[in-house]
Amino acid sequence: MKSNLLEDRKVQRAKRFRVNRDAMYPALQVLIAFILIFNLTANAQTKTLKIGYTNIEYILNVLPESKQVNSELITYKAQLDKQYQAKAKEFMEKNAAYERGAATMTEVIRADKEKELINLQDEIREFERNAEQSLIKKQGSLMSPLLEKVQNAIDQVAEENGYTYIFNSDANFGSVPILLHFPKTGNISDLVFKKLGVTPPASGGK
Repeated sequence: MKSNLLEDRKVQRAKRFRVNRDAMYPALQVLIAFILIFNLTANAQTKTLKIGYTNIEYILNVLPESKQVNSELITYKAQLDKQYQAKAKEFMEKNAAYERGAATMTEVIRADKEKELINLQDEIREFERNAEQSLIKKQGSLMSPLLEKVQNAIDQVAEENGYTYIFNSDANFGSVPILLHFPKTGNISDLVFKKLGVTPPASGGK
């Protein structure tokens, strides 16, 4: 057993976290854009189109409820991190004890200690996987009501102002935005803020 087993695992974990899931979907977003453009062209033959856009991430960041969501997520992640560190500490201590005494252990005791360390490593890996899934699930449960609230506001703004389509101008890191150019007159962000009962930022909608 080498004492750097856990450190290697931490490096792998850090690298995996740096991979942004949204970067996996640029091709899909381009396909969606083409489908939407095709539908818009087809519909243009039968009725007058009014197209607007907003930035969902921008709106969510401005909403007061987002601070509470972020606070709860930070607290929840801290709890998971604390549990992980406790398991990691237990492994490091037992691994250090094994290395100090391995030379004087009998074959049976050495094999038993090695098995215990392997089991601890497996437990840490399993906890790590479960923690990641749990954090994603927690984020989803906290964000779902906010997303629904924003969607309802967008629907109302579109209905009241005669918009046929509303696009999301936001593109996460590494992804391809659906809207590459759009007039400021089509930005409905301020209307959405008002519908949500929130004063639009002085900088104006993005």
